[in-house]
Amino acid sequence: MRIVLLGAPGAGKGTQCKRIVQRYGLLHLSSGDILRQQRAEGTSLGKKAQSYMDSGQLVPDQIVVQMMIDAVKKAPAAGFILDGFPRTLNQAVELDNSLAHNGQAVDAILNLQIDDRMVAERMTGRRSCPKCGAVYHLKSLQPKVNGICDRDGTGLIQRPDDSPEVVAKRLKTYHQQTEPVVDYYNNNGRTVFDVDANNGADKVSDLIFEKLDAIDKA
Repeated sequence: MRIVLLGAPGAGKGTQCKRIVQRYGLLHLSSGDILRQQRAEGTSLGKKAQSYMDSGQLVPDQIVVQMMIDAVKKAPAAGFILDGFPRTLNQAVELDNSLAHNGQAVDAILNLQIDDRMVAERMTGRRSCPKCGAVYHLKSLQPKVNGICDRDGTGLIQRPDDSPEVVAKRLKTYHQQTEPVVDYYNNNGRTVFDVDANNGADKVSDLIFEKLDAIDKA
């Protein structure tokens, strides 16, 4: 299967990706992970991306598309799930064109739908350990001692990208850039599964598996 996973920041894409990969044996292709890998390896694309990131600019579509398409071409026959890509309409079109060139197409688009208010609560309530990277939440995953990491006793912090101001900005960007991707797939007769991500992670997984099992058995 070739799957695209869409959803706002904080919708639970990372959790669901892991479960989908385990169940169906797919390759998890995260745009963020691939970008960091390219930078760490010092590839030509990684160096180009680094120059934009160092200056605080978004990495251009052309670079992101090339990175992701190169990764897709190396995917095993079992298939893959794309996490964080495509983020824009142009990226979606370029992905389709690349797959079509090899006689392939995306089999399913999973669209995790969640209220902005819940996203804000999930993300602004997160606290992280700057030493080991463990993540907690003020309501749903509290440490044993308030403000202290269970693993190493380090004081917990709120990451800059989890601040209310940054979360609001990220949500605005998502609605402006990524929602048109859903419209693109719908308008082109593609299989888009809208999944209510306001539920707990297990319920969301059940909804996803119900849809994907039908495709996997077809």
